Amino acid sequence: MDPDELRSWRKAERQRLIAARTAVDPATLARWREAIDAHLEAGFPDLARGVVAFCWPVLAEYDPRYLGRRLRERGATTALPVVVAPRTPLAFREWHPGVRLAEGAMKIPYPAESREVIPDTVLLPMNGWDAGGYRLGYGAGFFDRTLASLAVRPRVIGVTYELARMETIHPQAWDIPADFVVTEAGVYRRGADGRMR
Repeated sequence: MDPDELRSWRKAERQRLIAARTAVDPATLARWREAIDAHLEAGFPDLARGVVAFCWPVLAEYDPRYLGRRLRERGATTALPVVVAPRTPLAFREWHPGVRLAEGAMKIPYPAESREVIPDTVLLPMNGWDAGGYRLGYGAGFFDRTLASLAVRPRVIGVTYELARMETIHPQAWDIPADFVVTEAGVYRRGADGRMR
């Protein structure tokens, strides 16, 4: 696929997968969220001792705010990403209820004035995910750019649903895979061969 064909293909796949996700009824999404929360808490008990960044959910994505509340109760710091400028790495600012939010791109809230933090773990939403742990995002490249820019890369846990699984996103040199993917079905780990199991 040449670059233009790849962009068109990814755009069409993104639209297809978002449409499939947003068609799921709220009760099912809530059950999936509870299962993902349980897998994250059982599989990654150290989340409660670190700085955990996650994204404000949009378009029926997995909602990490429930888990975030429980992690904060056990000592974690939670953070949200902030778009500083187009085509630059994201910043992460501490967030908990009470922190003033502003509205960013796609009407996604972000912390307006809280302190900047460096996450130990990023819970990364995925419109699509493939056998290598590569993510189909929204197409702006913010997370790949951010992960590539950090001196110490945080652990990246993709959070998504089984319906978002793809054979491949046709990863490019700049695409960075997740270390783990967690869905309602369980935890997938990226093996030495680059495959999720």
